[in-house]
Amino acid sequence: MAIKHFRVIKPEIRVLGIDDGKHVFRSKTQAPIVGVVFRGGLWLDGVMSTRISVDGFDATEKVAKMILSSPHYKQLRVIMLSGVTFAGFNIIDIVALNTATKLPVIAITRDKPNIEKMFTALSNLDRSQERFNTLLRAGEILPVTWGRNKIFMQTAGILCEDAQKIVALTSTRSSIPEPLRVAHLVASGTSFVRENLEKL
Repeated sequence: MAIKHFRVIKPEIRVLGIDDGKHVFRSKTQAPIVGVVFRGGLWLDGVMSTRISVDGFDATEKVAKMILSSPHYKQLRVIMLSGVTFAGFNIIDIVALNTATKLPVIAITRDKPNIEKMFTALSNLDRSQERFNTLLRAGEILPVTWGRNKIFMQTAGILCEDAQKIVALTSTRSSIPEPLRVAHLVASGTSFVRENLEKL
């Protein structure tokens, strides 16, 4: 795995934040995935989306395809994920995503994941060991602190110190980086609109 070293981290670095929308627990349906492109933590430049299977195995492939087919791809410098589990336990392999897109990946969580509890939850799903191995491939869970803020991250293809700087730079309105905060809002809104359209 090649490690990207940033000689200079520009204030307007283009970061892609990715989060999922609402899904039906343990269903045979799909959930929306939304990516938003930010310049630093201030300017929204674009939106992209895809859908993945709830508790499936297609998250890494679908997200990589979404990114590579986007007109924003060539301007992107970093991918940020809201954790590594999407649509239940459809787990993104951040090492494979880094390799496929040639972009550094930073997976962010507000609280430190409890690996033992996650393994217990995974044991109730098919191919549980495969899922758990993907979780472990994400590597060490590292704390990120700046000012009074503290969150946790896992990385692929980027130096820890560079990842910490980018997280701090893009966290302009809360302890969560703005690309992820807005991706969550858009994904949640997408789910709400879809649910209400289906009721018409």
